Amino acid sequence: MDANRKVIEQLLAETGVKINGPEPWDIQVRDERFYTRVLKDKSLGLGESYMEGWWDCARIDECICRLLKGNLEEKVRGNLRVLLSYLFARSFNLQSPSRADIIARRHYNLDNDLFLSFLDPHNQYSCAYFQETDDLAQAQQKKLDLICRKVDLQPQDHVLDIGCGWGGFARYAAEHYGCTVTAVNISEEQIRFARESCENLPVKILCEDYRRIQGIFDKIVSIGMFEHVGQKNYRTFMNVAYRCLKERGIFLLHTIGSNTSRVNCESWINRYIFPNGMLPTIAQIGRAVEDLFVIEDIHNMAPHYEKTLLAWNDRFQKAWPRFAGKFDRTFKRMWEYYLLCCAGAFRARDIQVWQIVMTKPGADQPRCRVR
Repeated sequence: MDANRKVIEQLLAETGVKINGPEPWDIQVRDERFYTRVLKDKSLGLGESYMEGWWDCARIDECICRLLKGNLEEKVRGNLRVLLSYLFARSFNLQSPSRADIIARRHYNLDNDLFLSFLDPHNQYSCAYFQETDDLAQAQQKKLDLICRKVDLQPQDHVLDIGCGWGGFARYAAEHYGCTVTAVNISEEQIRFARESCENLPVKILCEDYRRIQGIFDKIVSIGMFEHVGQKNYRTFMNVAYRCLKERGIFLLHTIGSNTSRVNCESWINRYIFPNGMLPTIAQIGRAVEDLFVIEDIHNMAPHYEKTLLAWNDRFQKAWPRFAGKFDRTFKRMWEYYLLCCAGAFRARDIQVWQIVMTKPGADQPRCRVR
């Protein structure tokens, strides 16, 4: 037996995953180069070799969940590429104003039709809230309404939406709560769609970096954008929110988070899905809001994100025939690996998703402490 294969099999055995085993979470190797690639490049090599068709797995989500629970990443020695990536992130601001549009160009501007094919009617590209429902559309509407109630949204409110995506929250808030919304984004494709979607509503969609936001608002909401801010800019982001929020206003931050403070993202996700992304920890968020905000409530919704990602993958697979002529097989494998490995990470409790409600010191505690 090849020495590299033996090492991989021994490591996987500790997590309950077998090579060419009978279980749906077992890895079926199609190319013997797989073993050397994974030992050399770790999680990056695992993802890339899947994209290239070197291995298959009926339940990638469960496979990744088992690997993470077994701390496989820590048992495979690091390599120079990972070390250099870490040092670069420590030394430079990867999310500076001059680099901020990289994520828009490489991910969010990819193809509106592709994203909207697997999202819900509100076009929510963030965690749904499967409270008393298994339906994605209903769960996303429940998430939107939960946010509106947490910030005690009123018809007279002027709301700032930092990030805004395809305008789903802005449209929902304006239609269902009668408020005015100003939303900012830097993705041209998302902005174009959001402006059309929110036409004839009291919603203004601005193409603007969060650092340049002007105005004072009754409520501030940021859903699924903080993951692109970067630890060197957390305090700047919070200073902007503080400057723009009325003294008795409410600020809700919805973000994926990590259990461990890091300075860069997982290597495969960083290269192929979210360049320069970074997941904050509660400790990092706490330091960023110190002396600015009172944290009123933290709601961990991680189990709901696993269900969201599985629903997205199911819809993506059903929609794929429409895109097979536009994107190749490698892209399809990349996208399904992204959705399913993230579902596995949430199932393993390796990453979290938080809704954090904040107010300025001296403000009354929000009335709507809802779940």
